[in-house]
Amino acid sequence: MIRLGSVIAEFEADFMTQFRHRLSFDQLRALSAMRDCRGPASPMMQLQCEGCDQQKLVPHSCGHRLCPHCQHHESQQWLERQIERLVPADYFLLTFTLPAELRGLAAAHADVVFDGLMRCAWETVHRFSQNDRQLQGTPGAIAVLHTHSRRLDFHPHVHLVVPAAAIDAAKQRWRRKRRGKNGTYLFNEKAMAKVFRAKMLAAIEAAGICLPASYPREWVAHCKSVGSGEKALIYLGRYLYRGVIREQDILACKDGRVSFRYRNAQTGKSEKRSLAGADFLWLILQHVLPKGFRRARNFGFLHANCKRLISLLHRLLKFDPSRFTPPRKERPAMLCPCCGSVMSIVRTRIRSTSPAFVAAPPLVAIAA
Repeated sequence: MIRLGSVIAEFEADFMTQFRHRLSFDQLRALSAMRDCRGPASPMMQLQCEGCDQQKLVPHSCGHRLCPHCQHHESQQWLERQIERLVPADYFLLTFTLPAELRGLAAAHADVVFDGLMRCAWETVHRFSQNDRQLQGTPGAIAVLHTHSRRLDFHPHVHLVVPAAAIDAAKQRWRRKRRGKNGTYLFNEKAMAKVFRAKMLAAIEAAGICLPASYPREWVAHCKSVGSGEKALIYLGRYLYRGVIREQDILACKDGRVSFRYRNAQTGKSEKRSLAGADFLWLILQHVLPKGFRRARNFGFLHANCKRLISLLHRLLKFDPSRFTPPRKERPAMLCPCCGSVMSIVRTRIRSTSPAFVAAPPLVAIAA
């Protein structure tokens, strides 16, 4: 497996020469974090054996949300929290895509455009739910922003996992869409795309951003049935905290080029893409989000503030979402190389200037 950190170390000089003028502070910070992740330059944590008092230093992970080597545990925790909010209804995966003509605005004004993308997608779903004859209430949604295609090109779009149900707060009613002969139908895709387009354009203009001279009249919105919802959540959680590429998919790094594989969405087959090393790094770093931006959000009755409401629904509807919880992958214990006992963390974030580096045994890296 080729580490992304080693790719950065090899091509960083060429990359900075070509792209330094285009990089934001957040992108520079991401580049540095992923380069040093679990390496000699990263901060260290001190471990102590519970059996023989042996001590050693191991490098910290960088913890950056674009790093494919980090935050597996955080991704699992997010998935477990969302599954706890599942309700007894048919679920749909809705996707709202920003057209190619507006992607330049998204790159230049990421915080404004991305926030508008998520907010306008939710407002569209909210409006359709209130106007729907069977729902007539406030829906719930779990929204995740993606900025990349399978080929890792810049392709901003937002996914919403939405149950075909709503709550009428005024009448204290819980309503679900009825199943027909062909299953459950949620909303019309073309109608949603029109409403989303109008809301998104209005949001961009309200932010004082000039629209391009031309942009398409017809935008894209998809609505796909996903059963009870847990598989769609697993799909979204896969890319939430672990960057845009798996290190297993980096196939080669030689002769000044990097090759990686991806799955073609049309054919379902794996394909290979090869780029110059500097271009590959730009392909990765263009997906760095503004600092503090929340790419996963809960709306409606699935908001974090509605835990009591969700618990009440589970009790009244006799629904237990724990049966959908995937097996938990526990973090492996760190074992002492001398006696094999479990080692515990006694100190973290030790810098190279610390005297602990002089007194401690040789460094040993461990897998997360």
